[in-house]
Amino acid sequence: MIQITLPDGSQRDFPGPVTVAEVAASIGPGLAKAALVGKVNGQVVDTSYTLTADSPLSIITAKDADGLEVIRHSTAHLLAYAVKELFPEAQVTIGPVIENGFFYDFSYKRPFTLDDLAAIEKRMAQLAARDEPVTRRVLPRDEAVAYFKSLGEHYKAEIIASIPAGEDVSLYREGSFEDLCRGPHVPSTGKLKFFKLMKVAGAYWRGDHRNEMLQRIYGTAWATKDELQQYLTMLEEAEKRDHRKLGRELDLFHVDDHAPGLVFWHPKGWTVWQGVEQYMRRVYQDNGYQEVKGPQLLDKSLWEKTGHWDKYRENMFTTESEKREYALKPMNCPGHILIFKQGIKSYRDLPLRYGEFGQCHRNEPSGGLHGIMRVRGFTQDDGHIFCTEDQILPECVAYTTLLQKVYADFGFKNIIYKVATRPDKRIGSDEVWDKAEHALIECLRASGCEFEISPGEGAFYGPKIEYTLKDAIGRQWQCGTMQVDFSMPERLDAEYVGEDGARHRPVMLHRAIVGSLERFIGILIEEHAGALPTWLAPVQVSVLNITDAQAEYARDVVKTLKNQGVRAELDLRNEKITYKIREHSMQKLPYILVVGDKEKAAGAVAVRARGNADLGVMSLDAFAQLIAGDIASKR
Repeated sequence: MIQITLPDGSQRDFPGPVTVAEVAASIGPGLAKAALVGKVNGQVVDTSYTLTADSPLSIITAKDADGLEVIRHSTAHLLAYAVKELFPEAQVTIGPVIENGFFYDFSYKRPFTLDDLAAIEKRMAQLAARDEPVTRRVLPRDEAVAYFKSLGEHYKAEIIASIPAGEDVSLYREGSFEDLCRGPHVPSTGKLKFFKLMKVAGAYWRGDHRNEMLQRIYGTAWATKDELQQYLTMLEEAEKRDHRKLGRELDLFHVDDHAPGLVFWHPKGWTVWQGVEQYMRRVYQDNGYQEVKGPQLLDKSLWEKTGHWDKYRENMFTTESEKREYALKPMNCPGHILIFKQGIKSYRDLPLRYGEFGQCHRNEPSGGLHGIMRVRGFTQDDGHIFCTEDQILPECVAYTTLLQKVYADFGFKNIIYKVATRPDKRIGSDEVWDKAEHALIECLRASGCEFEISPGEGAFYGPKIEYTLKDAIGRQWQCGTMQVDFSMPERLDAEYVGEDGARHRPVMLHRAIVGSLERFIGILIEEHAGALPTWLAPVQVSVLNITDAQAEYARDVVKTLKNQGVRAELDLRNEKITYKIREHSMQKLPYILVVGDKEKAAGAVAVRARGNADLGVMSLDAFAQLIAGDIASKR
């Protein structure tokens, strides 16, 4: 007799070994039809999996996160199946699940076209409609290598050959197509209904540029038609908001092959940058931070002491001078410890908060660069707090409150909180990690925040809280961070004199609110679709005359507004007023002021707000009060 325990605590008895599918059928025909996989003792398994002993079991359907991942995994195999039917000479390589979808890499004699993509998607739908069973078998490694070589699948044979000798491998078959895979998979292709192929891109075999360039087909898959449509609609909206496109249209910045991964800021874009930096500088000043500035180049020996040289060397830019090796700093932390160590520090000095707009460089792979979101040179609103263990909790709580206010001022209210815990490769004792993780968890509890745990996602020197923003179209952006570090002060011999007169190590809290200013500005551009709030807009008001008779008055209006700190520009071109209004509207300006003879005579302005809203005619003083309130409230 075998007893199966279900998630609600109920139990079902079976006379002997039983499959996941049979358990689902015993509960009801609806669940039997909906079952995609099962979860046994935390492991996701096929519905054909046989339980031979008393076990807890969850039946996973498309409504579950695990079910959606299996759908995407299985749809990647369906893609490979369709490609092999249409292009038999193509060789399959790997096809993993990624965020919101999947991809599969192929080797083929010519590039796939958009027409090919449409044909592949059509064939996938036909294969799904056949509702062919997906079955699993196991082969010894060497037999599997020989099998795939016999099929002409040399990439797949190479993958299997890299598995240790003597091990077995699992294969999954659907119709005429069989693929190497650990699984699990949906029970039949008919479970795969809502998918779309998105694009084709290049990808090197095993990610090495010295190897053959393969073709990577990306796709997305969802549990329901509505979810698929919502995702495609979101992508359409995201394309309209793409910061690279808007950066060009609004003349904010550009990136150039002469400096890959670095940003050329134009006057308007630099105005936005300055708005963010000056705001954050006031945050420093109002919350007890002392602003510092560290050098760009630091000796290799410092990075060896901190552990970065061993853990992060491949992402660092290095140079040499007078037989000494240096690295461009990828982060600001060691420099702040060197500043802390100058002079004797007392417990009375703690917490000591340093802030820096620190320029960092990281050697990101060229394929990962993305506008100003992913760059090689960036500036962080970087801060480090040196404190005692007893001060960790109040400092983290105060920081979380501050971060929430900053994000609200930039227009973000929806924040996701995650605690990233110790990774396998780390420095420091388990006792130290226990203390650090406990402090961060208690900080979020004390702040009243709901949070998730991200096991193993911490930095090598300490755990962290990740503060993730959810934007206007539902995308998530991880920006802020708070990291507790007991190790780096130890490694660099930082200390303070305690109340007992003895020397003690400070705890180091690494924190950033917006993170990379470049990336955060890209997020802001996409969040607001280029229509930045008035306080951040590079041009807040444009003043347009109708004829030359109002030119001097228009100049006076601009001068008055500028004297009040408003970023105003003047357009005296000899063009039709409707043309000028349309052109300035496309620049997403908060306000456009039109002045004709009537406005000039009355000392007034005709006000148009963003979105083609006509606010009517008002005195210049009234408008000045309106925009001042707009700027002050950060609406």
